[in-house]
Amino acid sequence: QVQLVESGGGLVQAGGSLRLSCAASGRTFSSYTMGWFRQAPGKEREFVAADSWIGSSTMYADAVEGSFTISRDKVKNTVNLNVSSLKPEDTAVYYCAAVRSYVIPRSSSAYDYWGQGTQVTVSS
Repeated sequence: QVQLVESGGGLVQAGGSLRLSCAASGRTFSSYTMGWFRQAPGKEREFVAADSWIGSSTMYADAVEGSFTISRDKVKNTVNLNVSSLKPEDTAVYYCAAVRSYVIPRSSSAYDYWGQGTQVTVSS
């Protein structure tokens, strides 16, 4: 049974930071691209960042480039997302996802496994 479990969300003031974590279990995700998506109320789920298992290849959405950082611990089977310089428009449920691919897809439909999400709320 493959499971992705997110944690680390919460309420933070604008300009603040959080560290989101995704713990993967059920298999070794060393050959998977691990991604983060977010979905705000009334909006579609959107790509945030992803890490390919090939080398140190990462990709970010333009809106978070420079303020969010994705990292992976292959021993612990976790992927983290450090989010900083948060803005109210970053408020959303953040989801962890995985797909067995070295190519990083931006489309949510390409990912096979999903976590339940963790809420991030940024107050102004």
